[in-house]
Amino acid sequence: MNSSARGGGSAPAFPEITINTERLTLRALEPADAELVAELYSDELSRQWTTVPQPYGSAEAEALVTGGKGFALGVTEFLTQRLVGVLRLRATDWRLRATEAVVVIAPWARGEGYAGESILAVAQWLFEDQKFERLELRTASGNAAALQVAQKIGCVSEGVLRGAWLDRAPDAPPGSRSDVIVWSLLPEDFL
Repeated sequence: MNSSARGGGSAPAFPEITINTERLTLRALEPADAELVAELYSDELSRQWTTVPQPYGSAEAEALVTGGKGFALGVTEFLTQRLVGVLRLRATDWRLRATEAVVVIAPWARGEGYAGESILAVAQWLFEDQKFERLELRTASGNAAALQVAQKIGCVSEGVLRGAWLDRAPDAPPGSRSDVIVWSLLPEDFL
């Protein structure tokens, strides 16, 4: 993994970063990404399994791309530089050196292992360069793809948050809830 960072300021914040893996480049989102980001978050599965507002339009995408919605990286294919997803860090606790990763992969790129590869790359950067001690993932119990990603990359299941997810499936009754599984990666998981 190759990375470069720049940043500053006195308040804790993640630096601007680029992370390369064999197949992916994770980089800051750019204004040109906004239209594709809006499309990505408007996909049926993205609507169902994320907490982004719906409808998700150009204003929301522009806010994410310009840094108004926390730390986010565009996940691009290394060879083509085509944007295939977005990885966000949220609920960051600088005192505990812990954060939560959320990744959304575009419909045309699902099933390629990009979600797991991008999470592992960010985890390695967080643990080695940023001295973080914990990376957390939360998956709705009905999201089979996310559960498989968490298991495949070696996350440890820590428990269930009962009724913590508002089920946004098209056939779900309004207000129905489902469980959330909490997963973690720690630096020692990489030994």
